[in-house]
Amino acid sequence: MNKKKSSLTTKIFIALILGIIFGLIGNAFLTKTFNDGLIKWVLNPLGQVFLRGIKMLVVPLVLFSLISGSASIGDVKKLGRVGGKIMAYYLATTAFAVTIALLFANLIKPGIGIKLAGAAKEVTATKAPFIMDIFTNMIPTNPISAMVNGDMLQIIVFAIIFGVALTIVGESAKPLLNIINQANNTLMKMIGIVMNIAPYGVFALISNVVISQGVDVLLPLMKYVLLVIFVNIIHLTVVYGGLLSLFTKLNPVTFFKKFWPVMVVAFSTSSSNAVIPVNIETCNKELGVSKSVTSFTIPLGATVNMDGTAIMQGVAALFIAQMFGINLGFQSQLMIILVATLASIGTAGVPGAGVVMLSMVLQQVGLPLEGIALVLSVDRIVDMVRTTVNITGDAIGSIIVANSEGEMNREIYNSKVKSLS
Repeated sequence: MNKKKSSLTTKIFIALILGIIFGLIGNAFLTKTFNDGLIKWVLNPLGQVFLRGIKMLVVPLVLFSLISGSASIGDVKKLGRVGGKIMAYYLATTAFAVTIALLFANLIKPGIGIKLAGAAKEVTATKAPFIMDIFTNMIPTNPISAMVNGDMLQIIVFAIIFGVALTIVGESAKPLLNIINQANNTLMKMIGIVMNIAPYGVFALISNVVISQGVDVLLPLMKYVLLVIFVNIIHLTVVYGGLLSLFTKLNPVTFFKKFWPVMVVAFSTSSSNAVIPVNIETCNKELGVSKSVTSFTIPLGATVNMDGTAIMQGVAALFIAQMFGINLGFQSQLMIILVATLASIGTAGVPGAGVVMLSMVLQQVGLPLEGIALVLSVDRIVDMVRTTVNITGDAIGSIIVANSEGEMNREIYNSKVKSLS
């Protein structure tokens, strides 16, 4: 699986480079008539096939993955204090993560200076609803209609309630849950199928942009990458380190010194799921968290706690809005916070899922999906950083909850580093 993902990543990078080179050659040496025909008959259709393939999966993936994730928590009564505390931590830190992402994106404006040809004529911003209507309208009066219309907030709320209800029903609902899990697994495979054409889609979309705009459009893209990395580092050190120190009085430096090997694994694999075993082992052996806590909080966190992904979604949404000259007001940005926070529950640790969730956020606030092409082209760099932040948040939350429950061995935490088996 990792080799396959690495191969796909390599292909996307190669496609990006070839697309840039091809676009530069076309922009500099080919006639406008030839370029227009190439865009109309080849590049635009190929790029749109990829974009529509992503959009095709948004609604069913959100529905089934959230139902499956919510139901997998187990008996609601057994969640007790640990479940309530860790879920409150996960949702609160994710909301805070996307909030600081939006704050920095508003301040630095990474999308300013990137303008796509024809964007002003083709794209209009969706007017945000009254702020209190955002909350009341989260509850769907007709879930089927919400799915048809692609109303993501309503789909998310319905899916979470449905998943919790399946858990409450218990044994008699397991056949239905098995069907939902199989549907979710099938959709994950569909993501893999769509992502197999990602190199071609990236080549077509990037070539299209560079042919139309030239090299000037590419240089500001690094502003987006550096901003996402910067906000993730701030969240990793200041927010996580601050929460650890505030709630446990433990030294954050000790944590990072002992947790560094897990972060390296996450950085290299870009998969939260792949890090679960080493994360649990490190929390138990090096950080003193009881197995009864980590066996619940770490796997759950790999599913629902995606602070790094939420940061990427927040920065990317404003980056794309600024790139298309769309002004997102306070209510629209509040919508991004809500959608990105709730969507983090359904952002699975598989290749391409984060891009699908980003398309959901863009769709909810009326932003064009075409902007995903630029974001995807540098997503591998961002993916490594955000995965590292995601799994670190799981460990910090586990320590905080274990400490509050008296299931934290502080002597182990403060002991010298041991090597993992």
